[in-house]
Amino acid sequence: MYSRFRWVFRRLLSIMAVLSAVVPASAADPQWLEIRSPHFSVVTDAGEKRGREVAMRFEQMRAVFGALMVKANVNIPIPLQIVAFRNTKELRQIAPLWHGKPIQLAGLFQSGEDRSFIMLDMSVENPWTVVFHEYAHRLMNGILTAQVDPWFEEGFAEYFSSIEVDSKEARVGKIPNYEYEVLQQDGMMKIADLFKVRQNSSTYNETGDHRTVFYAESGMLVHYLFDNNLIAKLSPYFILKIDKGMPVEDAIQQSFAMSAAQFDKVLRNYASSGHFMYYPIPTPPNINAKEYAMKPLTALDGGAVIADIHLHSPDYHEKAISEFQEILKAQPDNAAACRGLGYAYLQKQDFGQAGVYFKRAAQADSKDPRVHYYSALLMSREDSFGDPARLSEMTKEIETAIALDPGFADAYTLLSFAQMRGGDVSGGLTSMKKAVSLSPRNENYRFNLAQMYLSNQQPAQAIAVLQMLQKSGDQQVAHRAGVSLAQAQEFQAAMKAAHAPDPTVERRSAGEAPIGGPVRIEKASADDGVKVIPNETPAKYLKGTVLSIDCSSTPSATLTVVSGTKTWKMRVSDSKHVLVMGADEFSCSWNRQKVALNYRETGDAAGSVISIEVQ
Repeated sequence: MYSRFRWVFRRLLSIMAVLSAVVPASAADPQWLEIRSPHFSVVTDAGEKRGREVAMRFEQMRAVFGALMVKANVNIPIPLQIVAFRNTKELRQIAPLWHGKPIQLAGLFQSGEDRSFIMLDMSVENPWTVVFHEYAHRLMNGILTAQVDPWFEEGFAEYFSSIEVDSKEARVGKIPNYEYEVLQQDGMMKIADLFKVRQNSSTYNETGDHRTVFYAESGMLVHYLFDNNLIAKLSPYFILKIDKGMPVEDAIQQSFAMSAAQFDKVLRNYASSGHFMYYPIPTPPNINAKEYAMKPLTALDGGAVIADIHLHSPDYHEKAISEFQEILKAQPDNAAACRGLGYAYLQKQDFGQAGVYFKRAAQADSKDPRVHYYSALLMSREDSFGDPARLSEMTKEIETAIALDPGFADAYTLLSFAQMRGGDVSGGLTSMKKAVSLSPRNENYRFNLAQMYLSNQQPAQAIAVLQMLQKSGDQQVAHRAGVSLAQAQEFQAAMKAAHAPDPTVERRSAGEAPIGGPVRIEKASADDGVKVIPNETPAKYLKGTVLSIDCSSTPSATLTVVSGTKTWKMRVSDSKHVLVMGADEFSCSWNRQKVALNYRETGDAAGSVISIEVQ
């Protein structure tokens, strides 16, 4: 049974690979503390015992997942903070808003570029289903390389939410009783309707029976697919629906060999039968909550955690700034508040204030990887790429952040940009690939990788990445990838044409050694049948600043570019179709814009542009 379970999950991997203000503490205030286990940090005001229990449960979940998904990445590409609140009232202060009101929930996973949070309500009778459901979402990012439908996202998380662990074994795949009860009491959605729910649908966001049924039925469906060896059917379904845009009903018919109505009947029979399978495995060894480190936190430290959560939520961003400021009035050297306020100013483009607070944060806690990452990010926003000394300083900050947190994917992304700007193209590509490997479903990482391939004149590799992104469920991502894909294909065609042999040139005899590079015949008679062709110059690379653009002869354009002490005239033959990276399109209004150009030299300080990278 265990081996079958592992086979099923390996199959899944292969399938998805293609597709309030802070106030001084009083005696009545809760005591905040932090529990640190080998892989997690838990901040809680629910007491030490519950905090250790939360950390232990997460360690168990991680170990069980790693045992079952032997090829999965169980590391965390974005730093994760677990916050266990003692009651529902406290959790509601950070819950996202829907139509102005906090969503009712017992737990929440909140993602960010630099930090992710899992928040739990420890006052509920059994919070562990929430624990495992939310963490399963995080683990999915390490095994799936493409976006999938919400029903599968939630169904997969539900499948793991019922893990039971005792001293002897862990049981995976048990269907929670409430799923039966919900579906019996409220009925089931039609399969076609379930498959059509999107992240912005009211069914997915509004508290009520529809949302409850959606979660329960998604979990039931994933159990059904595993129990009946139908996971392989997901591959053709997602290809037909996502890749080819086939209507849901038709994709169901072709993939599962039954109509949506027949699928409804089959799933109802499965749900009402009460028969299901689960998979026992040995309890992961060497997990002992008593050995975890515990550190008391002040009320101000606890308030900084809440403010950090608010800072990463669009519903509470401004509130977070006020909270950080109140903390620093009471404790000017609070490292977390300095870091958080600095990040808030960075987001507001107030680089001066951001730098002040990052420096204070580093003085208070030099071992915080986020402080070093933020400092480097600040320098990149200040456009330090063109200053060798600042670029070196920025690179050191990023490398320090990675040394302190080797799984921090976004730090590798920033490092790749720094390496590319410094001329280390190979290192830049390696760092970006590392970011993608840590967080394979991050579409921004993959788009950046494609742009780096193009900048390095590797259009074939870029095209492969962009073709996948063009199928994204995010319309904005798909559109941007489609535009870039068309440009990459034109670039590839131009490169092939530039290296294609001229058909009028006399062919060499069989066995004759090829001539490297373009051919130039200096002397030829009218009778020898050989055409004299110009010596085509190789592509070159130049970094500089655009001083002006002459667009008077549309669609062509001429850029005046200063590079070092030299001024270049760079001609763009077709400004509507030239390959542009770092911007949506070519602009005749660029002024004092830093660029990197791939070009062919046509004369003294003159060239023909192949591609433009806006920096």
